Amino acid sequence: MPAKGRSIAVDEVILDLEDSVAAEGKDEARETLIDALAQPDWAPSSVAVRINGVGTPWFRRDLEELVSRAGDRIDSIVLPMVEDAEQLRLIDAGLDELERQADVDSPIALEALIETAVGLRSIDPIATASGRLEALILGPADLAASLGLPDGDPEARDEALGFARSTVLVSARAAGVAAIDGPYLRVDDEPGLRRSAERARSLGYDGKWAIHPAQVAPLEELFTPGDAEVQRARSVLAALEGAGVASLDGEMIDEASRKRAEAILARAATAE
Repeated sequence: MPAKGRSIAVDEVILDLEDSVAAEGKDEARETLIDALAQPDWAPSSVAVRINGVGTPWFRRDLEELVSRAGDRIDSIVLPMVEDAEQLRLIDAGLDELERQADVDSPIALEALIETAVGLRSIDPIATASGRLEALILGPADLAASLGLPDGDPEARDEALGFARSTVLVSARAAGVAAIDGPYLRVDDEPGLRRSAERARSLGYDGKWAIHPAQVAPLEELFTPGDAEVQRARSVLAALEGAGVASLDGEMIDEASRKRAEAILARAATAE
């Protein structure tokens, strides 16, 4: 899997030490991951590692081994099951010291997975707990279990999490970090994946996790502004040049329109 990850051109490759690894395989998986990070040619992707959560037996060793032996190869740490701001402050302080000891050139960013009712309720302090934080990620499977949503149709569950997506999005925007939707778990259901991604995109999410290479192309298509959207954004900026308010195709546009247009063009630029 790490070898395949090196060959896929995506925004971010996430190497997982948490849910995808059984308890008895944690140490071996960590060594495999560190060896993989030493290999060249990680495409143009950013590399993240999801470590085991604060309070687990593997958390501290995950952090120490990864930073001391592979810190220059890791762009961000994904922290699962974040439930309060203190968890992020703890890892932030730990990274400060470990990066200093390992002489890591660039600070490692943090991404926080919101996967429980407690985490959702505490999301505003979480979103502002660390200057390293670059994204809030909604974890749909664990959050659904925490909220007591019934098992069954994954698409119905996905729809039921709409309020949680809105909560994560508002906190992310207020804190100035990215809002990322969690994965759609049925890898053989592209129509369901597209509907799930469209729900997140329509709310204003910046992206969505893929758990299989087959999901990458549909997600890139849905989260990349189309030609018509880009052209409209350029027309908005042209119409507002030197003006606070203007009319475009019969619609009043203003400073809020300018901000939306600039965000669309920035998103399009990152996809090129």
